[in-house]
Amino acid sequence: MNRATKNLWDVVTSLKLTIVCLSALMVLVVACTLAQVRLGTLGAVNLYMRSWFYWMDLGRISVPIFPGGATVGLVLMVNLIAAQARRLELSARKAGIWIVHAGLILLFVGEFVTGAFQVDARLMFEEGQTTNFIEVPREVELALVDGTDPSVEDVYGVSERALGRGGTVAVPGTPLSVRVLAYQRNAQLGRAPLGSPGAGATQGLGVGLAFVPLPPVTTDDRPDLSVAVVEVLDGGRSLGTWLASNAIDQPQPFTAGGRPWGLQLRDRRIYLPYALTLEDFKHDVYPGTDIPKNFSSLVRLQNGAKGEDRQVLIYMNQPLRYDGKAFYQASFGKGDTLSILQVVENPGWLIPYISTVLVTLGLLVHFAISLRRGLRRAGSARQVAAPQEAA
Repeated sequence: MNRATKNLWDVVTSLKLTIVCLSALMVLVVACTLAQVRLGTLGAVNLYMRSWFYWMDLGRISVPIFPGGATVGLVLMVNLIAAQARRLELSARKAGIWIVHAGLILLFVGEFVTGAFQVDARLMFEEGQTTNFIEVPREVELALVDGTDPSVEDVYGVSERALGRGGTVAVPGTPLSVRVLAYQRNAQLGRAPLGSPGAGATQGLGVGLAFVPLPPVTTDDRPDLSVAVVEVLDGGRSLGTWLASNAIDQPQPFTAGGRPWGLQLRDRRIYLPYALTLEDFKHDVYPGTDIPKNFSSLVRLQNGAKGEDRQVLIYMNQPLRYDGKAFYQASFGKGDTLSILQVVENPGWLIPYISTVLVTLGLLVHFAISLRRGLRRAGSARQVAAPQEAA
């Protein structure tokens, strides 16, 4: 190992680097907590904890001024692995420390998996309603719905990323394509002033409307009002231009190839291979008060592919875990007839539990080995002292 490599190895395995990383994490946690007031929980976590760097705007440019949680976590994980490989001997008496380190490393891995793959969605349905999809409230999509068969909803979506890039986007599985003329993540929508062409819509409910771009919403209690101006093409032939917005609840109809279609900008949907029916929702309060005691949804789960048809009770701290998703009771509405479930899909949800078990087990093993070693030393000391006392 040459001198430069040795110096780098000393830095990577140093305790000082560990302390610097832990200090940086403390700064990020405090900043993230304070930022939740103006950015909301998700916005603050993404800005500080799940980013590689925290950026500051200086005029027209942005510069990184502090490492983000992803960078600090990665450096700390590398430091932990390197220090363990360098300093810890591979022996039975160090087994507890090895298990503890493995648990801590797994904890960092779990956070990276969660940040990269977790999907937070919601399910809203009223009593008696059956649904087979969930919605991602912070993402939108342009949905084109083939209404040829009213009993079957064939949906073809254009992602928000494609809308943001602009240009012409082919809709897979259909002869249609969409030319994105404008897209705004958040905007104020209203009537165009007299004499103004507005946003350019020639068809649908958006004719005569205009929008003013606004900064994206960062708080948890308000959604973005997104707007897209799109031209629908059928085999290269223009069918007209529509203004779509998630403020317009119903799909805007048009005809292509002799078939009825609907166009709508809405929260991104994830369709499920099973159906859920809300049979009953209960909102219990403590007697004589309006303080909530319990929320619960009695749900019927039907999965024809697996031959399942059963009832499930979802209530606070008791989610339904099914098909890699967890359905939590989150809120309610419409006079206690509407239930809102938070749906979390996280392939790494078990990792923190496994990590906690490993750290606990490692500490117990280390304590047991140390106790056994101490008892042996005490026994040896007594054996040495016994002949001396007899003399």
